[in-house]
Amino acid sequence: MRTRSEPGTGRPDPGLDALMSERRHLINLAYRLLGSLTEAEDAVQETYTRWYAMSRQQQDSIENPGAWLTTVAGRICLNLLGSARARRETYVGEWIPEPMPAHAEWTSGRADRATADPADRITLDESVDLAFLVVLESMTPAERVAFILHDVFCHSFAQVAEVVGRTPAACRQLASSARRRLRAARPSTTAAVRRAAVVRDFKQAWEAKDIDALIGLLDPDATAIADGGGRAVTFPHPIEGAEQIAYAWREIARHKPDAMTFLESTVNGQPGLVAQQDGVVVSVYAFEVADDRIKHIWVVRNPEKLRRWTTG
Repeated sequence: MRTRSEPGTGRPDPGLDALMSERRHLINLAYRLLGSLTEAEDAVQETYTRWYAMSRQQQDSIENPGAWLTTVAGRICLNLLGSARARRETYVGEWIPEPMPAHAEWTSGRADRATADPADRITLDESVDLAFLVVLESMTPAERVAFILHDVFCHSFAQVAEVVGRTPAACRQLASSARRRLRAARPSTTAAVRRAAVVRDFKQAWEAKDIDALIGLLDPDATAIADGGGRAVTFPHPIEGAEQIAYAWREIARHKPDAMTFLESTVNGQPGLVAQQDGVVVSVYAFEVADDRIKHIWVVRNPEKLRRWTTG
């Protein structure tokens, strides 16, 4: 391992490479916990700041720096989740988790995934699916942290307890409660290939302004929610029902600028659409498809949440 100087001290820091190699894992963890890559990056930065605020003797006394970083990052995210609800009460319009493009890296960085009980785990793709992140928003902060750390990142409940500040048995109950919420919110699924086909058919019907085709692709009780954050024009309240959504989307197609195009894209690992104007992404559309019909559409237009789409 290479030896570098610790920032601000000039002292050699033989563990810097190993410490920084944890950053990818921490970003992935914090994004799933917070639903915002911007907030995740801030949480990870704060985690490293706390590490380097310690003396060398204190650092050397930590047997597993990677585990220490994960624990601290988890606690920071837990605190942020507690305050996020109050912040989102003042958010202009609906709040949707920040969508991520296809090139984002979603690995958990844990080599011991195979040792976890498969019944207690979800797949990697599901853990960044926007529909999944929306359900996480309905959980208490402690439920969300316990579930993500254990079921997605395969930490033991003893490790989770260090983050949440409860007993391992209590953390097991938190994760179990979170699983029940997920099962209740997402009772059925559609194969990945079929999901992509449904989104493609929806795009074609949308561009053709075909009301009947749009209605046929939407669940009768479908909902559409848009997030403009007060910084982009969008519909201010959720739209409910297949017919209402179909007519709203036809109006979007009718009034779109000539320079705007709709493209198929991968949104948080799932089939989605983006709207580009003069080559710049101005809207991202994520879908939840169940029983071959679209149940939910999430539209993100807040430019602060589209920075990863416009900067590549």
